[in-house]
Amino acid sequence: MGLREFVVRRVFNSIFLILGAIAFNFFIFRLMPGDPVAILISGQIAGQQDMAAAIRTLWGLDQPLYVQFVQYFINMINFNFGLSFTEGFRPVIMSIAARLPNTLLLMGTAAIVTIIIGIITGITAAAKRGGKTDMGLVVGALTFYSIPTFWLGMMFILMFGFYIPLFPMSGTISVPAPTDPLAYALDVAWHLVLPALTLALVSYGGYMLVMRNSLIDVLTEDYIVTARAKGVDERSVLYKHALRNAILPLVTMIALTFGFLITGATLTETVFNWYGIGRLIFDSVLSHNYPVLQALFYIMALTVIIANFIADMLYGFLDPRVRYD
Repeated sequence: MGLREFVVRRVFNSIFLILGAIAFNFFIFRLMPGDPVAILISGQIAGQQDMAAAIRTLWGLDQPLYVQFVQYFINMINFNFGLSFTEGFRPVIMSIAARLPNTLLLMGTAAIVTIIIGIITGITAAAKRGGKTDMGLVVGALTFYSIPTFWLGMMFILMFGFYIPLFPMSGTISVPAPTDPLAYALDVAWHLVLPALTLALVSYGGYMLVMRNSLIDVLTEDYIVTARAKGVDERSVLYKHALRNAILPLVTMIALTFGFLITGATLTETVFNWYGIGRLIFDSVLSHNYPVLQALFYIMALTVIIANFIADMLYGFLDPRVRYD
């Protein structure tokens, strides 16, 4: 099988997965307990039946299930997510667009810091394998990896927001917000430190362990032994010969990390009251805001599938040993 056939097959597989995600996304919310229409009209005394009927007609809930599915499928393909049950029936796409920049800023910053720390500590541990440095780095990575995100976030708030007030305890921007663009950017960065650090510390351990184990395996290969026998210094062996092949298993992890950028970190954004997609998911679950949840779950599935596809393509370029015939 050549490269073209491989790409075509992966494209069809990705399309099939997207269609499956759309279908699953439709039925899973129909099976969830609770009636969002009843929640919407709760507290209304007069005209409840007429109001419920009008709302069901507005969202097409009075149509047969197959009609709902066809309309839903067309809307998902066109990225027409409808109206939110809350925020004054605001279009879902507007609710997502309002919070997306904050989530991309938080998740992008945390992802970059996570990858850098994970790769550096993984390389250091592999180079010093079996020693105290290796043991200390592994123990530290496993410790942070096992800490619940919400607990670490609350400890940071307590320590650096309350006892030692270096950073804000919550929010995305100060109130009132600075009017100067530079002051505004610095204020956002000031609010960003604690949530981004929380995500980075909890997540870097996975990258560190994969990098360490992969590099240790590569360092036992025959071509590494040959390079050392030729008198190549250890630094060149590590960074010029071993690292390129050892970093390949991280390609999928990095792709998936960036695949989840759009959907945010629900627990972290909730703890720090960060105005992002993760907090929107939390609020939507509490309010049974199904249109928003359907849209976000669909976007999540779409980005992860695309990220996996990109990772598969990158393998062929990064690893010359990969062949498609």
